Amino acid sequence: MEEQFILRVPPSLAGRIEDLLNSENSSSLEDKSLDLSFSADGRSGTFVIGGDRFSASLLDLPCVVESYKTYDDSVLIKTADIGQMIMVRENEGDSVPPGVVEYRHGLTPPTRDARRRRFRREPDLNPEVVRRVEKDLLEEGKKAAPTPSVKADVSEVGTNAGEPERSDSEESDYSI
Repeated sequence: MEEQFILRVPPSLAGRIEDLLNSENSSSLEDKSLDLSFSADGRSGTFVIGGDRFSASLLDLPCVVESYKTYDDSVLIKTADIGQMIMVRENEGDSVPPGVVEYRHGLTPPTRDARRRRFRREPDLNPEVVRRVEKDLLEEGKKAAPTPSVKADVSEVGTNAGEPERSDSEESDYSI
């Protein structure tokens, strides 16, 4: 499997990146430069396109996204599970607050606030109350448990009608 990530950029930057990747010849090498570097924490960094610098941050996605590719437009081959996204922002004031490592929303509208909607918060339970309730339930279970009843061994009526039981070896072959 390949290693992949999602690069989310503002629409104005998306057009510049597309022009940069699709242009075959450019007036200068400076116009073709594209760089992404991260600081020591590995979560915040700088995205450079041409001579412009933008803030970038590495965020975990709320759910895993599968990536596929095809060679013949009919068979899809899974290439990666993507769990992170690099978010580029135009303004420095739009940067992610320090300590935030997870992007709250997914990539599509149905995954907006996916973790909150999908996973409930665990209730705050006092361990002492849980132990007491468990003990009470076990005691009630012991009280309500049925006692096993003993059944007398009664011979079946009408079988063999007083004849002794014969094994297969005692049967004779009358065909001779």
